[in-house]
Amino acid sequence: MSLEALKALLGPQGYIDEPRDMAPYLTEWRDRWHGDTPLVARPADTTQVAEVLAHCDRHGLKVVPQGGHTGLCGGAMPHAGAGEIVLSLGRMTRVRAVDPEGYAMTLEAGCTLAQAQATAREADRLFPLSLASEGSAQVGGVLSTNAGGNAVLRYGNARDLVLGLEVVLADGRVWDGLRSLRKDNTGYDLKQLFVGSEGTLGVITAAVLKLFPALKQQETALTAVPDPAAAVRLLTLAKEASGDRVTSFELMPRRGMEFVVRHMEGCRDPLAEPSPWYVLIDLGTAATGDDLAEAMQALLETALERGLITDAALAQSVAQRRDLWRLRESLSESQKYEGGSIKHDVSVPIARIPEFIRRANAVVEHRLPGIRPVPFGHMGDGNIHYNLDQPREMDRQALLDRWDEISLLVHDIVIGLGGSVSAEHGVGQLKVDEIARYKSGVEMELMSRLKRCLDPKGTLNPGKVVKP
Repeated sequence: MSLEALKALLGPQGYIDEPRDMAPYLTEWRDRWHGDTPLVARPADTTQVAEVLAHCDRHGLKVVPQGGHTGLCGGAMPHAGAGEIVLSLGRMTRVRAVDPEGYAMTLEAGCTLAQAQATAREADRLFPLSLASEGSAQVGGVLSTNAGGNAVLRYGNARDLVLGLEVVLADGRVWDGLRSLRKDNTGYDLKQLFVGSEGTLGVITAAVLKLFPALKQQETALTAVPDPAAAVRLLTLAKEASGDRVTSFELMPRRGMEFVVRHMEGCRDPLAEPSPWYVLIDLGTAATGDDLAEAMQALLETALERGLITDAALAQSVAQRRDLWRLRESLSESQKYEGGSIKHDVSVPIARIPEFIRRANAVVEHRLPGIRPVPFGHMGDGNIHYNLDQPREMDRQALLDRWDEISLLVHDIVIGLGGSVSAEHGVGQLKVDEIARYKSGVEMELMSRLKRCLDPKGTLNPGKVVKP
């Protein structure tokens, strides 16, 4: 009866209950998790979100908030057989306000990241958060997972780009924190409780996001580097030589480049000779008078003289820049064609990235001979996606069955180096047991207390981030 009442609240356009139509909401992108649900709720506005949550909280129904469904840790997946309602924010796509002078815009949670970027461009502003999945990833989900992306080095994570939030609490009450103030020192910064909480403390329905001056000049180069240690020194040089105008600094291994060129249509290696490692460098400035091309050229020449790079391809057009970035952004997809892959989203202090890669490779190659490490990612902020592709002679499922065993080896090294086992993908259900291993008892107690305080009945996203 409570489901029928929920349908009446939402109206005929506000829910899906046919199994075939619900299927896209119930399979994770990497195909690791499959769930089921009696209903996908698709509210049209904040009022309907509040009504849904109040109803579910009152009747003991559990709710799993879902954005663009591009997460990689199972955080937006309902558990099989648990009767959890999926709450999709995909219909809430309104741009509520754009304030170019105040460098802010207010968007609803269902707006895609690409839509957010386009809205900023129309106002001659920049919203810098950029992900390979930005055409599907939604603002609410991006904030709920504190996504990072390619420009964290310059602009920060998702939580650094939020000025205010509108949040529906588990019992249906609405907190209106949609303020664009840069300074507000009146107590606890409540919005930061919900950023990165993966929908376990409340449902983000709208956000005030920071904008920046639009970039007037951009320079992009793919460089060949001998090893990760040289890449670390190259990052320091890039910051100094460019006047700290580095917007992205992405590390790629030769194996990853081979995967992309082999499997992704239209991708080619832009350098004459293979290199063991590559770094993709982006420089950007909002100034029109600066000669950024000259700064990039000087950077590459100095790096070559110092032996930090052995070759470079410098983009001469927007199309060439897009092609270079496609090599980096296709790394994850290309690995699907190589079979199974054990994936890690970790961060360590930048100076210790070479040590991490060296030690992790040695451990996993000893434990699983023939394993093919593909470490890549946002080296400029210490975030490495340490992926392990299956040995050629090994069965895919046989590799995936050893995920927990191998991840424990890798994560122990990460923690030993002062790092984190989740840099930007979140916890979800993938790492809910692991963080209990690595976080202190005090940290886990504080997190559990917050969950009980804001969601005493356990209505929101059960079993994710913090277990009951």
